[in-house]
Amino acid sequence: MEDSKRNDQNQKVITMVAIITALSLLGDSMLYIALPIFWREAGLDSIWQVGILLSINRFIRLPFNPIAGWIYKKISLKTGLIIAIIIGAFTTLGYGIFKGFIAWVILRGLWGIAWSFFRIGGLSSVALYADENHRGEAMGLYNGIYRLGSLFGMLLGGLFVPVLGLTVVSIVFGMLTLLGLPLILFSFSKKNDAQKDTQSDPLMPAALSFVFKRKLLIIISGFFITLLIQGVLTSTLTSLIDYHYGQEISFFGLIVSVTFLSGMIQSARWMWEPFLGRKIGFLSDGPSGRIPLFISSCILTAVLFGLISYSLPIWLWTIVMLSVLLGATAISTLSDAIAIDAAKSANVVSFLTLYSIVQDVGAALGPFLSYMLIELNRGFIYLYWGGACVFTAIGFLWFLLYLAEKTAGSIHNLHS
Repeated sequence: MEDSKRNDQNQKVITMVAIITALSLLGDSMLYIALPIFWREAGLDSIWQVGILLSINRFIRLPFNPIAGWIYKKISLKTGLIIAIIIGAFTTLGYGIFKGFIAWVILRGLWGIAWSFFRIGGLSSVALYADENHRGEAMGLYNGIYRLGSLFGMLLGGLFVPVLGLTVVSIVFGMLTLLGLPLILFSFSKKNDAQKDTQSDPLMPAALSFVFKRKLLIIISGFFITLLIQGVLTSTLTSLIDYHYGQEISFFGLIVSVTFLSGMIQSARWMWEPFLGRKIGFLSDGPSGRIPLFISSCILTAVLFGLISYSLPIWLWTIVMLSVLLGATAISTLSDAIAIDAAKSANVVSFLTLYSIVQDVGAALGPFLSYMLIELNRGFIYLYWGGACVFTAIGFLWFLLYLAEKTAGSIHNLHS
């Protein structure tokens, strides 16, 4: 009875962290849809500045992530998230108040600091509070809920920015972000989480070699997955649709804007994520484990990722794109769950801080490299088929590690 009550309380902590993160993501997600088209309203002088602004927040997180991880060891999870909400609300309000490239560089930098607190705090909440046999499900639940912020940010941003303007939408989203404060103050656990990062799962000496290899591969995979999904795909989808089909698109007899279609497509992922992400995480908690499911997701997504660089009929292209986003849901959920498993064999906050750093490097380089490549002739083909090769390589490396671990386990059983 007591264990059940504790598990329910732990579930509420994970859910609450996901909800406040979702509220804070509204403004950031809206920019990926609106800024490539409405950059002049932000006071920008050229399209290349869009790529910088969509990247700079991630570059800021690189030096700040270790600081945020260190701070979380000194303060409670609740306090760290309050700091994140205040900074996040100010930056989103700032998108509607301040104009010009320099002002926006500062705002995007501040958002990078806020997201460091959100990301490390969120992953740590799952690692510290999720039941050992349900980490995948908890990771899927957390990812699914917080990405609802991306759903509404992209969907409402794509719908209302062309009508109301970037300024009005940014201010409204900033006010919504502030709702996270009363949610934290009245609903969050008062327990101090700073002292929880003191234990790790015991490891047999014979397993240390595979543990190191797995952690190294987690770091490599985290870098490239975020580069391709959060960096390349999210930041260039609006431009890709515009390049193939123009700013006004005939979609099943309806004329829609490029921002609205882009927002609808990307929002579809966040719509199914709370259900599909949790289901995928639940399946990965089963006897087969996460690795086979992760490998197959990488290989399937690789093929589809390259296809979206072509000007297919709009209905067929949309189906392929939605399939890519299904793969992105599976890959992201499983990658984070695998990282959570590895963190339990080490210092939790320290490993998750490192994992967050490499993810931010990938996510930061994605928009920057993308907007450089798409200036080339056939740039979108190079960009997306290059990404397909990377997904294939990730799946192959995990397959080799999986075979090696299975072989080593079989040999150990023979000798035992």
